[in-house]
Amino acid sequence: MISNFSNILINWYQQNLRDLPWRATKNPYKIWLSEIILQQTRVAQGLPYYLKFLKKYPLISDLAKAEEEEVLKLWQGLGYYSRARNLHKSAKMVMSDYKGVFPNTYSELIKLKGVGIYTASAIASFSNNETVAVVDGNVYRVLSRIFGIFTPINSTEGEKEYKLLADSLLNKDNPAEHNQAIMEFGALCCTPKKPNCLFCPFQENCYSFQNNTIDSLPVKLKKIKITKKYFTYLILKNKDQEIVIHKRIEKDIWQHLYEFPLVTSNTKTTLKTSIKNFEILLKTTLKPKKFKLIHEFEKPHKLSHQHIYAQFYEYVGNIELNLESFQKVSINDFNNYPIPVLISKFVDKHPL
Repeated sequence: MISNFSNILINWYQQNLRDLPWRATKNPYKIWLSEIILQQTRVAQGLPYYLKFLKKYPLISDLAKAEEEEVLKLWQGLGYYSRARNLHKSAKMVMSDYKGVFPNTYSELIKLKGVGIYTASAIASFSNNETVAVVDGNVYRVLSRIFGIFTPINSTEGEKEYKLLADSLLNKDNPAEHNQAIMEFGALCCTPKKPNCLFCPFQENCYSFQNNTIDSLPVKLKKIKITKKYFTYLILKNKDQEIVIHKRIEKDIWQHLYEFPLVTSNTKTTLKTSIKNFEILLKTTLKPKKFKLIHEFEKPHKLSHQHIYAQFYEYVGNIELNLESFQKVSINDFNNYPIPVLISKFVDKHPL
């Protein structure tokens, strides 16, 4: 064990820290907002969203009063939309259960929707200087390399081992700065690829540097098998400049987002098959000659669990829909609806 680990870490941090707005506040609402946005998101990408959300919802009460679709639209492009839905639910919970006062203790923060052990620890330490250690991806990487830990980080044993080690290293007098420092160290120095070992203050005591295991740590159990999916979208337009959309209600990553009528397959299908599937989906008869291929993405849209190969067809004509799950909206109003990035990319290339 490195006896002065925290002091070395904090000293490095004070010389190298980035100037980030959520570090200049003890407000748990603002810190919570930044932590939720930065889950599975790089700082460079998340920072503009943080600023947009604070401008739109400066107070927790503002966020709680917003419509879910409005929140999802503002979140559009960040992915993992369950974070946005949980953000909104937690805001309502703070207003109803905490009388609008955002909690700043671990025991209360952990009760919020979408707040796990790491997030609750981060908010509690940053806003309230509570002595709880944070363990995120950056911390896993730093600890595994410096102390030579080969237990998989996504195993039950690994989670326990890393948490115990992080707790033992925590600076009890200054937990907030210690936690900020170790995450910043992982983000800027002990990076996933090409870490800056030459200027690392732990170089002499780093197991990985001394034993050439930098590229093999941390250890992670085999990832979920990624599947291929083929999406065929149909853009139904009529003479009144309206299009047909529907709201996804399935409990998946795009839940409550809007999209065009869609048929999916595990293999690439012919237009003839797609037309039949659309007729079943829409409970109507379609004319094959009216189908026009607008765009087909050559590269897949990559999600954590699947790669999507998408194509978009246009069909101009009046179609009567008696299905509650579909609705006609003005093309001009379409931009007001929250949509997946995949559709957003298509619309950018081919304005409706």
